[in-house]
Amino acid sequence: MPTDDQVDLAVEAFRMLADRKRIKILWALLHGESSVNNLAEQVGASSSAVSQHLAKLRLAGLVHVRREGTFAYYTAADEHVHRLLDEALFHAEHANQPDQVAVVHQLHSDERQGRDH
Repeated sequence: MPTDDQVDLAVEAFRMLADRKRIKILWALLHGESSVNNLAEQVGASSSAVSQHLAKLRLAGLVHVRREGTFAYYTAADEHVHRLLDEALFHAEHANQPDQVAVVHQLHSDERQGRDH
């Protein structure tokens, strides 16, 4: 049985992955080091939004930053992040049944409505 600390860290890692943009950012970083502006272009978000996502991912230990002068370059933290993301996407690809897709879309819609109220 995992310890409470281990469970808390796992929960935090999954919470960080529970965002479309963060998944896309991590996927891009699994393919090499990148700057905020480059990531923003790849994932279709503003640089400031990507920067905020990266700060959260960095605090969760999922990405590392390398500074060179005034520039910052990000990478996925390690092979564990790669495996975690690969497994999540593999599961999504193989669970892509019409019933499950409908349920996921309904949950996503309910989540958005909850934020709007």
